[in-house]
Amino acid sequence: MLRNVDPLLTPALLRELAAMGHSDFVAICDANFPAYSVAGDRPLIHLPGCGTIAVLRAIVSVLPLDTFDGSPVQRMQQVDAADTLAEIQQEAVDTVFSKLDPIPEVSSLERFAYYAQARLAFVVVITGETRPYGNFLLRKGVL
Repeated sequence: MLRNVDPLLTPALLRELAAMGHSDFVAICDANFPAYSVAGDRPLIHLPGCGTIAVLRAIVSVLPLDTFDGSPVQRMQQVDAADTLAEIQQEAVDTVFSKLDPIPEVSSLERFAYYAQARLAFVVVITGETRPYGNFLLRKGVL
């Protein structure tokens, strides 16, 4: 048992986050995301009873974001509304990312570009989020 560690940070997830190096990505994906095919041989962590917002909060509580070069947070663009944040994405910006210091830039990737980048992630985390477009990439920074 550890103190002050969000219970969503399972031993397997903590291990992967700790093993990540500077500029490695973690992909946080909703329940509709093709996580198995995208993860391939990379670690895949299941958090089926958890929503995206809770998982993002837990991860950023221990993972420093890389603010040195561009956007450390990327979201999947909506197919027919690339410049519009989906409900879950706006909630993440308002309740998770806006609370960080410094506030990270959140950029977007077209759907298939997001898949390609997620295939390079160090670890893929699949949540139980059922709202569409609950997909984010977080780039690890340094302490």
